Parts: sequence; C-alpha cells; structure tokens
Amino acid sequence: MSNGKGLTSQTEDFSAWYNEIVQQAELASHSPVRGCMVIRPYGYRIWELMQGALDAMFKATGHQNAYFPLLLPKSALDREAEHVEGFAPETAIVTHAGRTQLEEPLVIRPTSEAIIWPILRDWIHSYRDLPVLLNQWANVVRWELRTRPFLRTTEFLWQEGHTAHADEAEAEEETRRMLGVYRTFMEGWMAMPVITGLKTDSERFAGALRTYACEGLMKDNKALQAGTSHNLGQNFARAFDVRYQTEEGEHVYVWSTSWGVSTRMVGGLIMTHGDDDGLVLPPKLAPYEVVIVPIWRSDEQRNLVLEAGDRVRADLEAAGVRVHVDDREGMNPGSKYYDWERRGVPLRLEVGPRDVEAESVMVVRRFTPQGTERKTPLPMNGAGPRLRTHLDNIQDELLAAAKERRESATVRGVEDYGEFKSLMEGESGFVYTGWCGEPDCEQKVKDDTKATIRVIPDEEYRSAEAPTRCLCGAPSTCEVVRARAY
Repeated sequence: MSNGKGLTSQTEDFSAWYNEIVQQAELASHSPVRGCMVIRPYGYRIWELMQGALDAMFKATGHQNAYFPLLLPKSALDREAEHVEGFAPETAIVTHAGRTQLEEPLVIRPTSEAIIWPILRDWIHSYRDLPVLLNQWANVVRWELRTRPFLRTTEFLWQEGHTAHADEAEAEEETRRMLGVYRTFMEGWMAMPVITGLKTDSERFAGALRTYACEGLMKDNKALQAGTSHNLGQNFARAFDVRYQTEEGEHVYVWSTSWGVSTRMVGGLIMTHGDDDGLVLPPKLAPYEVVIVPIWRSDEQRNLVLEAGDRVRADLEAAGVRVHVDDREGMNPGSKYYDWERRGVPLRLEVGPRDVEAESVMVVRRFTPQGTERKTPLPMNGAGPRLRTHLDNIQDELLAAAKERRESATVRGVEDYGEFKSLMEGESGFVYTGWCGEPDCEQKVKDDTKATIRVIPDEEYRSAEAPTRCLCGAPSTCEVVRARAY
C-alpha cells in the first residue's frame, strides 16, 4: 500500500506529482533495465479493464485476434524505406544467440508491419480473402532516450490492428471507424474527452498515407496523443508484394491500415483526473469501484460489522459492482481511508456499529463536483442497485468536468504570433490557429515555442469562424490545433 508520504502538489511540480502517484498508488515500479517498468497488480488491473472493453469493441466490428512473432528479420524492416527510416533510431537489434553470431540480425518489433505483411502475402490470393481484419495484443520495444512510466517506456504493452482491403475507400472507412472506436472508449470508459483529426505529414506514422489521432488535454494543459489510426495506402503491399486477384482476373495490390493504443492510456487516465490527494478513477476502469471499510473497537463489534459488510458486498456484487472489503488487522480506519483515497477508488463505504444498528452505511465519494455532498448515508437494503446508479453518475460527472477543464484551457482564432507565444508561455492548452500548410513554418513554430500541430481537427471540432491567416502572416489553408505535448 502507499508509504504514507504526501504528494507534491500539481501546481508546484506536475511531473513530480505524476511520478509519486505512480509509486504510491502502486501502479508501477522501476526495473533493473533502464527505461522499462514493472506494472504492479493494481496498475495491471486497470490495463486489463481497458483491454476487456476494447477487445469487445474490436470483435463487435468484425476483428479477430492473432499473434505474430516478437522478432523480425532486419531485412524485412528495411523493405519499406520510410518505415525503416522512421524507426531506425529506436530499434533494438539481436545479433547473437548464445555465443553464435546470427547470419541475419533480428529486430525486436517496434511495430509489426514488417512481420505481418510477409505472412499476409501467403494468406491473400483472391478478392474472396478480403477484407482481413486482425488485432494483436502484444509488447513492443522502442529505445527511448527519455522515459517516464506509462507515458514513454522502452518496452510497453499495446494492441495493434492490421487490416487489408480491396480498395482505398474501404481502407479509409476502416481507418476512420477505428479512430471512432478509440474516441468512444476514451470518452465512455476513460472519461477523457479527445479531439480527433488528421496529423500533418511531419507527424504521421512512418510509411503511412494518412494518420489520424485522438488528442487529450491533461491537467497541466499539455496534450497527449492517446491513440492513432493509419491509412497505409498500398505502401506495405508494394514493399512485400501482397496482391489479390479481382473478380475480373486482374492482380492488384491490397490497401491496408494499422491502428493502436498502448499502456500510455494509463498515464492519460492519471493526468486527466488525478488530484493532490492521489488517483481519481472513473468507475468503469477502477479495479474496485467500491471499498467497504468496517470499523470496530472490540471483537464483538468486529464480528457484527464484518457480517454486515459481507451482506452489503454480496448485494453489490449481485448488481455487477467490483467491490472489496478491507478487513486488514492492525490498521486503523483513517489509514485505510488514506490508502483508498490515494488509489482513487470511486466510492468508500464506512460500516461501524451505529451504522449496523441503523441498517445503513456511510457513502464517501472520491470525486465531488461542486454542489455535491462528499458523505451521505445510504440504507443497506437495496444498496447494490442504488450504488450502481451512483457509479454511473460519477462516470458522467468526470467526463463533464474534464470537458469543462479542456474548454477553459482552449483559445480559438489566434492569428498574431506574439499572442500565440505568450499563450504558450502561460497556462493555455489547445490553441486553434490557421496554418499555411508549409512544413518550414510548422517547424519554426515548434522550434520557437515547443508547440506542435496536434491535429487538423475533424469538422465537429472546428471553429465556427476559422482564422484566415497563418501565424507566419501568410493566408491560411486550414485550421489546426496546437499545444505543447508529451
């Protein structure tokens, strides 16, 4: 459990606060390998809940799970020029097996296109074999110079979807569909509002035709790229000679997509909702939605409150609530409260002798919107369905609060470069500006301010009146969302 140390406040040092949360809430710890982390059971349970929800969504859209090797021939990675150039600085290469040097070096996958497409070449022959809709739950290795638990680590867990299609329209539809699945998950499960849109050429996935992304805004007003979906065009099909025979008998290259999210989402969850007391977890992703803390002073009281707590637990489990009874000996109730606050459990139920006598429990909320009571009594009878509704409301309230924070940190219609630089030096998060479309202009703003173009926003996120001029003074060709980012 937590070590009893207080947390650095978010306003004092957000980075220190984040690292302390990860340690004190027992989400992860350091490993002997620099840049790698050990995901502890509480943190892994959050990832499991994410996996379960996403996996069901993938299968509902027709995708099947498969598994491909961790190691891939270096020559395969080299087949797609832009792809290998993009990942070369991050690749880990195996050159020896024991004391024997390998005939060909093997790359530990930074992503799996280069191992999947040679295999799909053997699977796809005819239009009848399409579409191929695959997903893989796996780990990857990218040799990062600067690491931070969950947000950027040398090895991380993720899912990567890989699909093959008959034409460009179908591939584009798939790319956009899976971006929508990610958005639904992030807002519906993580209670993390996101902006979706197209990445610029400088920010797109190496080897992709187009990359789309989900961008969230964290509590320190930095952006987090939480998920990406790529239309790969025919680039990998051409590199690995993956063709199919059409109904007319012509042999043509397939069109492909890939898309992925990772354990980075756990970091996003922490930074979207956490506060100076610790984690704040949305109920759908909380390892325990409710923790029951029995309170006693004598053995007689202990038996009484534990029996009552067990009855409430059974009622909650019947209502589909993940619940835990904290009956640890030798630990006072206040210390238990502190532990579960730090771990972000949405609801705590306190059950003492007086509560048993009154046939009620005291409900304590972890997240308390303005105007909401933090502590309220609740009858024991029928507690399960009532608390299930309560938890659903908390889920909605967290999303609403995060949206309000994002909007309050968003500035639109900025055309003056001096104003933009002042905003980036201050407390602003997302800043909407015009863009002339020139990569050199994009790079200059990044060099000057450390702010990048996060996305060219989808229509629903665009301003009613978009800027007509770029920050460089040239006419704008599109509206973009800029921010400093992780």
